[in-house]
Amino acid sequence: MILKAIPVFLIFQITVAFSGLKIPEPQIYADSGSQSLSHHECVETVNKNAKHWKAELHRRFSKLDKATLHLNISLPESFDARDWWTECPMIAHVRDQSSCGSCWAFGCVEAISDRICISTKGKSQPIISAAELMECCADCGEGCYGGWPYEAWKFWVERGIVTGGDYANDATCQPYPFPSCAHSNSAMDICNNGGMFKTPICSQKCQTNYSKDFNADKYYGLVSYGVKNDEEAIMKELVTYGPVEVAFDVYEDFVHYKSGVYKHTVGELLGGHAVKLIGYGVEDGIKYWLIVNSWGSDWGDNGTFKIIRGQNECNIESGVVAGIPKTDD
Repeated sequence: MILKAIPVFLIFQITVAFSGLKIPEPQIYADSGSQSLSHHECVETVNKNAKHWKAELHRRFSKLDKATLHLNISLPESFDARDWWTECPMIAHVRDQSSCGSCWAFGCVEAISDRICISTKGKSQPIISAAELMECCADCGEGCYGGWPYEAWKFWVERGIVTGGDYANDATCQPYPFPSCAHSNSAMDICNNGGMFKTPICSQKCQTNYSKDFNADKYYGLVSYGVKNDEEAIMKELVTYGPVEVAFDVYEDFVHYKSGVYKHTVGELLGGHAVKLIGYGVEDGIKYWLIVNSWGSDWGDNGTFKIIRGQNECNIESGVVAGIPKTDD
């Protein structure tokens, strides 16, 4: 079954059928972590891709459950990736997908950008392109009309993604093609009237005057995987490797969020949405996840929101995707 989702800033136009996120059958984000590599696959992937080290299946860990490997990690009561990795300021940056259902691409490239910076201790800080992913990943879905987060992360591993900042950013290879609804009258008109931009044609070139060649500008992932539907497992993934992409169900009341810890209270289901999870904590005795949205900084709490943690609120803990960057180290 596929739930049709409504794209950003059109999400409240419930009379119009749009798609911002394609939600697969439950097994694609299975609780058992079925999208994670097996131990054998992990060893094979390392030996195929790593330059400076080799792996071998050890009998001590050959049958060990993956979650058990993280049990020795000490989890703080609260965590905010923006404060933890201050050398990576892009963690705090709020992007704007405009009038296009490309949330699946944004959640992916935002987390990838952060993880590259984190894995290199701030030495490499690329802004990965939502444009290339949205336009060129044929297996991901339909661009502005929705996509699959897990396929987006696979695309990064298999094809790589170039750099690309916000609209009209001339310092990256492929910046986002659409202006912010909050800062462009023409985009706002489209948003308010229930319209949507068409997905641009895939291009294998960087914008004019950009210094690098398209292929030379690519960044690759070593591996991508689904994270187990488990509060502690998600927290450990976040604290260990950095932000992840999460998918959840959007109801009518969510689009009006301003502050506090969100819990669905009233309104119909509008569709699915994908975002970047950067932290967790407790507010007024309520546990929450801290999330960066892609609806611009004028939405919500400066572009972020909190949602109840540990109850799979709106299915937010059952659609977590992540990956490890390929580096020269």
